[in-house]
Amino acid sequence: MFRIVRTTALLADRTELAQARFEAETANDSAIRAESTAECLAEQLRQAKRDADAEFEGMRAVLRQATAERDDARAEAEEARAQVLLDAEDRVALRALLRTARRHAAAADRVYVLFHRGRFHSVHTTADGAEAAAEAEGAPRDGWTATVPGAALPPACEVVWRVQPLPLCDAR
Repeated sequence: MFRIVRTTALLADRTELAQARFEAETANDSAIRAESTAECLAEQLRQAKRDADAEFEGMRAVLRQATAERDDARAEAEEARAQVLLDAEDRVALRALLRTARRHAAAADRVYVLFHRGRFHSVHTTADGAEAAAEAEGAPRDGWTATVPGAALPPACEVVWRVQPLPLCDAR
């Protein structure tokens, strides 16, 4: 079977085919460019994510360090606050001891100093008070001896507990 086609129809078909091929090539080129652009954008997005992850990890490390420094500073502040409270308590106790010593010193002409192995331990207004303080620290109750006035005292390191009277000077 044969078909007869006119030249104008053949030219029209060929023109239409050429136009369709051109449009197909243009669409194909556009699709390739779009795919290439999409791949490029996807790679940029992956790189941006890697950069953001790295920056996030850096910020996390800085945050950990800042948290540790804050905790250390809080601990130091708490220790300083506790030390200030202890110092204030010590000052109050020392003032009370000083007032007590001044009251007793005004009434007495001597004080009794308690020494432990030659080292100063405490000051008392009476010899009995000094002995009671030593006994409270573990000294034997019957281990006290009186020294003879004018006699040489044994070396301090040889005596575990010693009560020594000391005269008070009037500063007035």
